[in-house]
Amino acid sequence: MLKGKTALVTGSTSGIGLAIAKALAQQGANIVLNGFGDAETAKAQIEVLGVRTEYHGADMSQPAQIEDMMKFAASRFGRVDILVNNAGIQHVAKVEDFPPERWDAIIAINLTSAFHTTRLAIPAMREANWGRIINVASAHGLVASAQKSAYVAAKHGIVGFTKSVALETATTGITSNAICPGWVLTPLVQKQIDDRAAREGVSATQAQNELLGEKQPSLQFTTVEQLGGLAVFLCSPAADQVRGVAWQMDGGWTAQ
Repeated sequence: MLKGKTALVTGSTSGIGLAIAKALAQQGANIVLNGFGDAETAKAQIEVLGVRTEYHGADMSQPAQIEDMMKFAASRFGRVDILVNNAGIQHVAKVEDFPPERWDAIIAINLTSAFHTTRLAIPAMREANWGRIINVASAHGLVASAQKSAYVAAKHGIVGFTKSVALETATTGITSNAICPGWVLTPLVQKQIDDRAAREGVSATQAQNELLGEKQPSLQFTTVEQLGGLAVFLCSPAADQVRGVAWQMDGGWTAQ
């Protein structure tokens, strides 16, 4: 379905980003990977699917490096047809204890980076009259949790940004949508489970069950493969009129 298209996925050397990159590659899209993880292993997992793959290590908190990455992608593949803004970091603390530098980093990477990639991708998408912008938000883009003020602010921001871009491109072949996962067992979430287990003196399994029980009625993690499948759908002709949506995949979290 996506043969001849190019997808750039930020934060894609592991976790959700890598799964989305794989799912798009399985549909024939060439892939530009980005992230601080094991780039060579990630590239190998994509290349085995028979598509062209490149990697750019832009720090998503640095606008100049983001611009270089977008130029790199255009030089290798002509343009970015599918932009997946997935890069994200987390820090948990009460507002009065939240380190200002951590706030700034979370807003820069989780929100502002998507502005920079999007503004640079849209001109070529407009020229082609086709494009897909997929922002990986969160259930925290729709509801809040305590001690996650920066993350919640950034994810609410990315949902609003998604809607604005959708309106600005509404008469074109470009769509802009957000995916809002609930708990996904990524390294970020595993760290929260481990920290909780240590803090409460319980097993990792008990900490995991408590975490799910508080928020996610299904009591099951959303999988990265499910998120990849949703990204593929949003790139399909069936989703041509899906515009400005914040699509929950959260086991019922935000239905409560």
